[in-house]
Amino acid sequence: MESTLLNGPDFMQILSDKTGFLFRGMFSEKFPNEIPNLEWSKTDFLLKLPMQGVILDVGCGNNSPFYTKGFLPAWHYIGIDVADYNQERPDYADEYIITSGELFASEILKQQGKVDAVVSSHNLEHCDNRRNTVRFMAQALRKGGKIFISFPSADTVNFPGRGGCLNYFDDHTHQGSPPDFGEVISILAQEGIRIVYAATRYQPPMGWLMGLQDEPESAEAREVRLGTWWYWGFETVIWGERL
Repeated sequence: MESTLLNGPDFMQILSDKTGFLFRGMFSEKFPNEIPNLEWSKTDFLLKLPMQGVILDVGCGNNSPFYTKGFLPAWHYIGIDVADYNQERPDYADEYIITSGELFASEILKQQGKVDAVVSSHNLEHCDNRRNTVRFMAQALRKGGKIFISFPSADTVNFPGRGGCLNYFDDHTHQGSPPDFGEVISILAQEGIRIVYAATRYQPPMGWLMGLQDEPESAEAREVRLGTWWYWGFETVIWGERL
């Protein structure tokens, strides 16, 4: 699905005319207000991993130990972050490492060749040394190991500002500009990672439709809703495998 479809002011104009009214009428029921398991999402990645292994969660805030172990209870979970950010159950982690921004990449390097999966969900945009973070995440994988990376798309610098972050600069903890997609892919390739899937603007069909439904409310309130990121293509998503 093309990223430019029905975005921003064009979308609002369409919804205000007769065609838009008929289009909205196609939805006989609202989509449920819960996160679906979308293809190529983080949830999809976790569900496709084997029953046991070692997983490294790079930037493990927002209750990620609890969330991840819910899908992978038999896995050994290692979480690394620079602060105890929005955690209710960090005790779900088998190893929970808090370090400084300066030493963050070095902590990842200590896991070289030790893990079967790496997850980096919206961490790279906060890192002091993005290149080494990507390189050392790749090096942490054993042969056949899998990696999931997501970060804001380069296009988010031109998105409208909304609470919850739709424009890259809405979040003051983001560093510089969005991570460079081409550079990330290049580093992974240099480190022997085969790219399984890559989207500069991740817009899964069901998620996009949820965002389409949410967009009038989101635009009026200037707040991100459940489907907003999928509708706009906020995320860059990459899956890879060590050869």
